[in-house]
Amino acid sequence: MTNASEQGHVASAYAASGVDTEAGDLAVELMKKAVSATHNDLVVGGLGGFAGMMDVSFLKQYERPLLATSTDGVGTKVAIAQAIDKHDTIGQDLVGMVVDDIVVTGAKSLFMTDYIACGKVVPQRIADIVRGIAEACQAVDVALVGGETAEHPGLLHPDEYDVAGAATGVVDASKLLSAGRVQVGDVVLGLEASGFHSNGYSLVRKIVADSKLDYNKTVAEFGARSLGEVLLEPTRLYTGVLNRVLESANGSDVRVMSHITGGGIAANLSRVLPSGVSLDVDRSTWRPLDVFSVVAGWGGYKLTDLEATWNLGLGFAVVVKAAAADAIAAQINAEGIRTWQLGIIESTPCDAELPGYVTEAKGVRGGAVRLVGSYAN
Repeated sequence: MTNASEQGHVASAYAASGVDTEAGDLAVELMKKAVSATHNDLVVGGLGGFAGMMDVSFLKQYERPLLATSTDGVGTKVAIAQAIDKHDTIGQDLVGMVVDDIVVTGAKSLFMTDYIACGKVVPQRIADIVRGIAEACQAVDVALVGGETAEHPGLLHPDEYDVAGAATGVVDASKLLSAGRVQVGDVVLGLEASGFHSNGYSLVRKIVADSKLDYNKTVAEFGARSLGEVLLEPTRLYTGVLNRVLESANGSDVRVMSHITGGGIAANLSRVLPSGVSLDVDRSTWRPLDVFSVVAGWGGYKLTDLEATWNLGLGFAVVVKAAAADAIAAQINAEGIRTWQLGIIESTPCDAELPGYVTEAKGVRGGAVRLVGSYAN
C-alpha cells in the first residue's frame, strides 16, 4: 500500500513533468456547482465518477426510440478567447455546435460530456470554460454528466487549450425528421444567427492579422467593446426553442431542419433536402449582421464571396408545411429569435447542374440549392 508520503513524492514527480494534479482537483471543485445545476432526477451519481450515467427507463414509453449523437469542437475561435483572456463564453459555443446538430433530426438532447486539453491547468480558467458549458446545457435542458481535463505540457503552450464535446439525444422513429418528408411547396424559414457562431474563424483571424488589428483594442466600427469581445459573441442556442416547437401542436408540420455551420448556407441546406427538389434562397429577405460586412470589408471580400464560409446571419433553417409557416415563424419569433421566409421548395429545374447550384455536401447528394438576388441594405 502506498503511504501519504510516497503519494506526495509521486505527485511532485508528476508536477515536475508539467502535470499538476492538485490544480486539476481545484478546477473540479470550482466547477462543481455549475455542473451539478444541470443535473435532473434522471442523472445517476455525481461528479467525479469514471463515467456519467442517466436512467433511461422512460424510453420504454417510445414505440421505437432512436438514439442520436453528435460530437464537435469550437475550432480556432478559442485562439481569440486566449488572446483576450476571456473564457466564460466559449462553452456556449461548444454546446451549440453539438446539441443544435442533434435537434436537426428531431431528437431531444439528454446529456453531454466535454473534454478540455490544455498546456497547463489554470483552475479558474478551466472553471470558466466549464461554467459556460454548464450554463448553456442548463438553458437547453441538457445534463452535463461528465468530462475530462488533460494537461499536455510540451504539446500545448501553458496558455493554450482546445475544447470538444459530445451529446446524446432521443427521438421516436415516427417523428424522425428527414429529407423524405419534404414536399414541393413547403416553406423554408430562416432563423437569425448571433454572429459567426463557431465557423470560419481561420479566415476571420487571417483578416485581423493582415489588417494588423489588436483583439484587445476597440475599433471604430464596433463601439466600446474590444474587437475580441465582438468576435467572441457566443453561438445562439436554437435547441430549446425548436424542441418546444416540435412538442407543440405545430410539431407535426416541421419537415426537416438544417444547422448552418461549416460549409456555408447552400451546402448545409442541400444536404437535408431530397434530390428531386430545388430551393432558391432569396438574399433580399435578410440583412447580414454588421460584423460580417465589416470583417469582409477589411479583407477585401464581397459578402457573396463568403457564403460557403460564414453563416452571414443565417444560423438555422426550418422547412415546414406551407399552411403552418406563419404560425411556426410567430412561435419562434415570440421566443426571441428573428425568423423569416427564405424561400419555397420547388421541383428541380433542368439546369440544376449549372454553376450556382449546390447539389452535394458532406458526401450526400441532396437538393439543388442556390442563393439569388441581393442582400437587404
